Amino acid sequence: MIQGTHQTQDWDDGDEMDDHFELRLYIAGASSNSIRAIENLREICEKYIKERYTLRVIDVHQEKSLASQQQLVALPLLVKLRPSPERRLIGDMSDTQKVLKGLGISGE
Repeated sequence: MIQGTHQTQDWDDGDEMDDHFELRLYIAGASSNSIRAIENLREICEKYIKERYTLRVIDVHQEKSLASQQQLVALPLLVKLRPSPERRLIGDMSDTQKVLKGLGISGE
């Protein structure tokens, strides 16, 4: 359905991995909040970390086991796995400055 992975580059060099963002966006089906979160997050990633991120969109209705493993409390939920530290953001990702701050990116 809405599930997918966006990977912009294959990484071989361990040093370059330090600034590569590994993101997971947990959504609830095709709800309006889920769709907005996907669109907003992709726009932010393409503008601020283009070619330096992997985004996996996970529909919890399709992958219930992943949802229980992550102990999800609210959706949509963005989990930044890398670079450290891990961060979690809840909402439709419409507040660009809040998302950038959560990702540890300075908005320019």
